[in-house]
Amino acid sequence: MSTPTLKQSPVNEFSRIHGIGAFRPDVIVSNDDVCQWIESSDEWIRQRTGIVTRHRADKGTSVVDMAEMAGREALEKAGIDGSALDAVIISTVTHPYATPSAAAQVADRLGATPAPAYDVSAACAGYCYGIAQADALVRSGAAKYVLVVGVEKLSDFIDNTERTISFLLGDGAGAVVIGPSDTPGIGPSVWGSDGSKSGAIGMTHSMLEIRELSLAAESEGTIPASVLAERETKLWPTLRQDGQTVFRWAVWEMAKAAQQALDAAGITAADLSAFVPHQANMRIIDEMAKQLKLPESVVIARDIADAGNTSAASIPLATHRLLSEHPELSGKLSLQIGFGAGLVFGAQVVVLP
Repeated sequence: MSTPTLKQSPVNEFSRIHGIGAFRPDVIVSNDDVCQWIESSDEWIRQRTGIVTRHRADKGTSVVDMAEMAGREALEKAGIDGSALDAVIISTVTHPYATPSAAAQVADRLGATPAPAYDVSAACAGYCYGIAQADALVRSGAAKYVLVVGVEKLSDFIDNTERTISFLLGDGAGAVVIGPSDTPGIGPSVWGSDGSKSGAIGMTHSMLEIRELSLAAESEGTIPASVLAERETKLWPTLRQDGQTVFRWAVWEMAKAAQQALDAAGITAADLSAFVPHQANMRIIDEMAKQLKLPESVVIARDIADAGNTSAASIPLATHRLLSEHPELSGKLSLQIGFGAGLVFGAQVVVLP
């Protein structure tokens, strides 16, 4: 007896970005504001990072709220309704719940239920990871339209007095709709990780440590509530980094990954119209552009000056601003690369919507 042949989903040869959206919180934090908590200056921060301001969400605005608002604009720009989505991917490391996922809640708010929805935890490379997966889903026929959102509320995990990373960080969300295309719109993804350098960027504590402290205090019954609250505050997981290690890795290794993405797409730097790296540090951006030998005609995203480092949200936010300021870039080629805690990285050449 012969084995039955399984039915296959229709295959789309190519995919592309159909629409892009963004959400930037209203609260703007200046360098002078930051210097209330750390011993620094506006001049030092500008020279070392290129950052002038950063946006931060208020207490009432969540990761899900920001992702929803960015997603709505992306859907509008793509000209489709949420019910047309076949999958929702949210890239974030700041959704405060391990479960349920932010993606499932966003999918419900946008009317995408019962589309599959899941979160991706890949820090500053998370958006590029989401693009890689959405591209594969569309081209395999597993989905027609996929919403990819990079969103972070990093302000929830900042110790304002910490000097290695706190002054860099901002909040926000960027989203794109990926769908089928008659021509190639997303190049091959170059992505990976190096867990041997996991100590370079990360959180100071785990939630388990706070839980263990609370249990110990409960069993002893002798620790005043005020003292316990102070200890829990000190154990709250906040971000920190080894700046020199991260800088060297980003400048030398990520320029190589960016070049690999160009090679995989079959193009050269001269074919690009835009370069959108993760908005981590202006000096890193300038050095990567130099190593890639980008011609002066390539427009380089420098959203970091006004938005700070927004981790998974930085590339879609920077792309959104780039297109609003340079609409002539629509339909042109852009190289994007994300890199960060893990350590993880991801890059693609895309056709801008």
